[in-house]
Amino acid sequence: MSASTTASVSTHILDTSAGRPAGSVAVRLFARPGRDARWRELGGSATDADGRCKDLPALPEGTTHVRLDFAVEAYFEKKQADAQQDAPANRDSGAVFFPEVAITFAVRPGEHYHVPLLLNPFGYSVYRGS
Repeated sequence: MSASTTASVSTHILDTSAGRPAGSVAVRLFARPGRDARWRELGGSATDADGRCKDLPALPEGTTHVRLDFAVEAYFEKKQADAQQDAPANRDSGAVFFPEVAITFAVRPGEHYHVPLLLNPFGYSVYRGS
């Protein structure tokens, strides 16, 4: 696969409630060759201590749509358990409000897509980075 015929993807997560990277979050990568095609799971990784996934699988040639699934529930549960002596991170039922975050975006051959996830217990934001 050459860079001119496939797109590439990278991501990282910043926990905006703590002002730090979110480490040890599982990330799964899916791709499809058209909006009506079925998703194909390509594999996954987990964020490192800097909140980055450095080893996401390569996209197959012909990919037009990508989905990143972030399993954030375990991250927030661990964070909440670590901060038990302080005010809980989730003031509602104790459950994580967004247990998963799925980001879907279109890609073009030959381009790199860096998709940062800005995360907090009650919301999230994404953008196309560089």
